[in-house]
Amino acid sequence: MAVSQPATFNEEWSDERVYAYLNHLPPTGVNADYHVLYNAYKHMRPYDFERLIKKFKEDGRNIEATNPQGETIAQTISAFPKHSLPFLEILKKYS
Repeated sequence: MAVSQPATFNEEWSDERVYAYLNHLPPTGVNADYHVLYNAYKHMRPYDFERLIKKFKEDGRNIEATNPQGETIAQTISAFPKHSLPFLEILKKYS
């Protein structure tokens, strides 16, 4: 039987942990900037996502990068309005 790690909520994420998402490599055919944004959206709370977005923009990365279907991260996540609203507000703030 595999041992699982207990869920942890509201833990503070270090800058190192947040910024590590900037180095996630995309699958073949996926824009690296889009991939970073998508993974950050899936795994981060809005507060940590905003920290990542600040650094992302400082590094000159493209917040308007698209996936293979031609959608920006804002277009992709807008399909999930109950969860994505705070993330969409952050993206708009930094666009």
